[in-house]
Amino acid sequence: MHERAMMKWEKLLSRRRIGKEEQSAAKKDLRSEFEKDYHRIIVSASFRRLQDKTQVFPLDRSDFIRTRLTHSLEVSSIGRSLAQNIGTSIAEEGLDPSFTDSHKRDICDILQCAGLIHDIGNPPFGHFGEESIREWFAGKLPELTALGKPVREILTKQQYEDLLHFEGNAQGLRMVTRLDYPAERYGMNLTCGLISAMIKYPTPSTAVDAGSKDLKRRKAGYFSSEEEIFRMIDEECGTDGARNPLTLILEAADDIAYATADIEDAFKKGFFSYGTLTEELQLRGVAKPLREKLGDNFDLARLTGLMGPDEYAVRTWLRQMQDYLIVAATEGFTANYGAIMEGRFGGELISGRGPSTLLKALKQIAYDYAFTSMSIFKTEIAANHVLTYLLDILVPAALAYDSGERIGLMEEKYLSLIPENYRQVYQKWSSGLGGGERCFGRILLATDTISGMTDSYARDLYTELTGISS
Repeated sequence: MHERAMMKWEKLLSRRRIGKEEQSAAKKDLRSEFEKDYHRIIVSASFRRLQDKTQVFPLDRSDFIRTRLTHSLEVSSIGRSLAQNIGTSIAEEGLDPSFTDSHKRDICDILQCAGLIHDIGNPPFGHFGEESIREWFAGKLPELTALGKPVREILTKQQYEDLLHFEGNAQGLRMVTRLDYPAERYGMNLTCGLISAMIKYPTPSTAVDAGSKDLKRRKAGYFSSEEEIFRMIDEECGTDGARNPLTLILEAADDIAYATADIEDAFKKGFFSYGTLTEELQLRGVAKPLREKLGDNFDLARLTGLMGPDEYAVRTWLRQMQDYLIVAATEGFTANYGAIMEGRFGGELISGRGPSTLLKALKQIAYDYAFTSMSIFKTEIAANHVLTYLLDILVPAALAYDSGERIGLMEEKYLSLIPENYRQVYQKWSSGLGGGERCFGRILLATDTISGMTDSYARDLYTELTGISS
């Protein structure tokens, strides 16, 4: 294993775009390149669709429960706060003489953007949707044929593993670099610094090790179709196969956001009471000073005559715990600064007995009381029926597309469900490629289509096509 050099902020914060540089229409446009990224994300169709994609509770009709959009906004906000704290700490503690005020501003802008797009590739129905797609490929991929041959004999090992390890993070990279703004060769054409920060797992599907202590190896971060883009960004930002340090901050922001949000949403839906939460926190070893804050909030609400003191106590306490965990993540980054910048750090920023115990407890309580509830099971069963049906009709139809084979009557109708802009992306990408790559690209037409659907659209399409709707 070769000795790693320190990553440099000037390269990590690369303003280069993956596609052709664009000339600003206004010479007095004073925005930074990362501020321009922010605008491109906000006005994109894929970002807007997050408003109707599940965060935790599939097919939930409550306007209180978080969607992927509200979750992404929270991660964006927490990520920027963490960047502000960490940038200040690097400067004040003298951890890196090359770190400037300009670098601090840039990491704040990048983390704000990265939070918005970190889940942009997730299919409908939350993480369960990813699991459902993986399960479908595990069962059906060995049986699929194209041009009279088994698909497994046409695809490369990595392409085959890409489908078995279908991953929202890899689909996210595909979304921002190919599928959104399809008229452009490189999708949103974001900066390399931003895209590098959003790649949580700089690992191909063939090297995934779900049990690895090095977190970057636990999932696939890119499909083989985007490997060239990944390599270019990796070289441009000087990460050399390691995680961008900003990715660690993004992951901490994601952990803080969803761990606290899951508790709030589950409490609001009545999966557990205030009393149960206090008991569970004690049973799971959460530090007494942290638990006492919850009780103090409840007492304050009762003394001031607030309606619903239990809800006030829980929601206020969760905001306090977010602040506590932001400080812990900041300390985790500065304490491991050397290892992080050398790409040797494979753990999580939130460590130490107090913070890690709290984070683990919040996740376990949400899992035990909400994720294993009968209502969640029922909605996941419904979601699985939707996704299985759509994959059953779209993948075989996509395999026939542009293959030279005769397309059947129903396959032709199913192909009409694939957006024209995705077909254009496929045609641009596959031009000049061999049969295996084109076969893989046709399968991606189906997964691109499904991943781009909102929960409501997927559900409504299923009911219409199966004749369930009146």
